[in-house]
Amino acid sequence: MHALVVGLGNPGPEYEWTPHNVGFHVVEHLVTRGKTFFRPAAELAGHVGPANFLWAALPRLASSAAEGQALVVKPLTYMNLSGKVVAPLVRRFGIPIENVFVVYDELDLPLGALRIRPHGGTAGHRGMESIVMELGSDRFPRLRVGIGRPRTDAARHVLTKFTKDARVEAEISVANASDALLDWLERGDLASTMTRFHSRWNQDLPGSSQPS
Repeated sequence: MHALVVGLGNPGPEYEWTPHNVGFHVVEHLVTRGKTFFRPAAELAGHVGPANFLWAALPRLASSAAEGQALVVKPLTYMNLSGKVVAPLVRRFGIPIENVFVVYDELDLPLGALRIRPHGGTAGHRGMESIVMELGSDRFPRLRVGIGRPRTDAARHVLTKFTKDARVEAEISVANASDALLDWLERGDLASTMTRFHSRWNQDLPGSSQPS
């Protein structure tokens, strides 16, 4: 495996299409486009670590990177233990830290907004905190999917299902995020993907204030 794409979320039908699970939905969209499906951890050849995740393999076609497969993963540990899945996979398959791409929800971006960063802090996101702690580094790219910050209880907001109108916005952003991940897998050039998609996303949200 030459790359790892991780979508963060919580397992179980009660969390489907809640803001905290948009990371799951992005990688599900990506895998569907690759005409494959998620499999249980026990079916991943060569893996002898934790078995609490689902995975799929996609081709990594970038000419600027070693050709091979990208592993797409949904941790099933619940959000705040995501690193317990990610770090063993990175070490077992020798995946370079710069080829670990994490997708997750972001309260500080409005619903529908998307941002890629090559590295950075966690902004208090429990899943990202877990991954950074277990990897011992924050030098990996991430794609933040905006869910908007509520005026009241943020904890309740991230675990409450989207309204009908909000889900439409969320589904659009999930598809757009999937486009960007596919571009990165095909090109192997994060800077190029950022330039291409940030420009597009800014046009899609005219007049909005886009915090970085």
